[in-house]
Amino acid sequence: MIKDFLLVGMGSFVGGGVRLLVSRWVQSLAVMAFPWGTFAVNILGCLLIGLLSGLPSAGHLMSANTRLVLTTGFCGGFTTFSTFMNENSALLKDGNHLYLMLYVSASLAAGFLALLLGSQLAKLF
Repeated sequence: MIKDFLLVGMGSFVGGGVRLLVSRWVQSLAVMAFPWGTFAVNILGCLLIGLLSGLPSAGHLMSANTRLVLTTGFCGGFTTFSTFMNENSALLKDGNHLYLMLYVSASLAAGFLALLLGSQLAKLF
């Protein structure tokens, strides 16, 4: 249990750091008040966890420990539900109802589609 805890913690640490870099970079390219940075990391995270989870467990592509580090650890640290909710609250407070509806709808739809795409991509391995 301690080993798994440390593996997940290591993956989360790296995932959180990468999230900060990717999110800020994407947001710096944005020209509107839409939270593109968080949207991008959440969709990329869905794609990645779909791919990683879809890879065969019995194969020699990845050990159980590596899967734990990458899925629960890295992807868990990389994506962020609490930031997503906080940004939705900010959009509501600012009266950006259209962006609020678009953000929630697009995040759910694109996240699920990215997860399915990742699972399909995993079948190629």
